[in-house]
Amino acid sequence: MQERVLLFPLIEEEVSIRETQTESLEFTTIFETYYKRIYNYISYRVSCRYTTEDLTSQVFEKVLNKLGTYSSDKSPLEVWMFAIARNVVNDYFRAQKRTKMFSLEGIKELISKKKDPESLYILGESNDKLFRALDTLNERERNIVGLKFGANLSNIQISRIVDLTESNVGVILYRTMKKLKLRIEDESEGVK
Repeated sequence: MQERVLLFPLIEEEVSIRETQTESLEFTTIFETYYKRIYNYISYRVSCRYTTEDLTSQVFEKVLNKLGTYSSDKSPLEVWMFAIARNVVNDYFRAQKRTKMFSLEGIKELISKKKDPESLYILGESNDKLFRALDTLNERERNIVGLKFGANLSNIQISRIVDLTESNVGVILYRTMKKLKLRIEDESEGVK
């Protein structure tokens, strides 16, 4: 009986270590699975590499701290994580009191990696037109475009994050793409 009493604290400590290792392993898997998509989403929103890296690390710090409170009954993990990312970006903009969501230089840097000079020039011209057109979008449209093309989320996943119906997200995306296309065509024709 006395041996059993002495072993009990060791068993409890061992269980605690296993739980910590399991949580660490789960977080590592989550980090490896979602890092690139969270990073891309944030880069669409802030378009500065250093700010993107900083905000991405803040997202994963919050995920790590709140992982114990996550419930799959409320929403899928992906939706929960992108909601955290959206809130981190919104907090950043509130703190910066900025109204512009995209900077051309930051997105150019993100897109134009390892290309020859001619293709870089052509790509740069196209990107300039696209990013000037993106600057004309409102915050909701830019957020949805970032979630769709930066994070590669489906319309239903986006609808859960932005609290809209899936069809409403589809309509907003359709209208936003049409708006961007018209804006780019107008700019190509010299219409202001």
